[in-house]
Amino acid sequence: MNDQQRGALSETAFVDWLTREGRTRYHDHHLFHQLMHEGKLTELQLQQWVLNRYYYQTRIPIKDALILAKSEDPNFRRIWLRRIQDHDGEHEGHGGLASWLELARGVGLDPEEVKTCRSVLPGVRLACDGYVHFVRESSLLEAVASSLTELFAPTLMAQRIEAWEQHYPWIKAAALGYFQMRISRANSDAKQAIEFVAQHATTYELQERCVRALIKKAEILWHILDCLYAAYVEPGWGLEGVPHERRSSKTAAPF
Repeated sequence: MNDQQRGALSETAFVDWLTREGRTRYHDHHLFHQLMHEGKLTELQLQQWVLNRYYYQTRIPIKDALILAKSEDPNFRRIWLRRIQDHDGEHEGHGGLASWLELARGVGLDPEEVKTCRSVLPGVRLACDGYVHFVRESSLLEAVASSLTELFAPTLMAQRIEAWEQHYPWIKAAALGYFQMRISRANSDAKQAIEFVAQHATTYELQERCVRALIKKAEILWHILDCLYAAYVEPGWGLEGVPHERRSSKTAAPF
């Protein structure tokens, strides 16, 4: 029996499949994250994670707008619209992007410089733009399924807050507001997305497509950390290896 002839899994089995694949492949297993949570990143390495990750944050409302445009259901659009408002804010200076810039300030970066995204690694930019392209070209169901990495975000955010408070006390607690905010909102977003996917993946083929979409997203997040590790860990980048004139740079960019 081929996959097209195979009957759809039960909702429980399907959700278990998604959860198993996502949890196994989630980027909290990446060595860069492990070093972060063990307090082994230098100030420069932490800054570069914040700087590069900001570009990913800017892509989130764009991909959510693409998902919004794919739906014919007004109720779905009303609910999904909140995700864009969460990141862009209803007013200037509010929302997830603004909170991330406060995080950038908290680690010693110039938020205005971070906003330009001109120091973002090419590989990070390519991975983030690849996610937007994937959502643009995918079906609504697959695009929503790709967002299911949020199932695992609350645990990671809680671990990150604890690790940063313990290992990086030079960062003020107020700067960690984005992580705190995402604990509750990621839970809500993931619940909405998993319910939609479970309801609309009515064949085994569609269920498999959803799993592949989640794996694709997990691979994108992993690749972002691969780029950061290759650029800022493997070469031995750290403040002790940075020329004096670069140590004073608010962007902490090594180029």
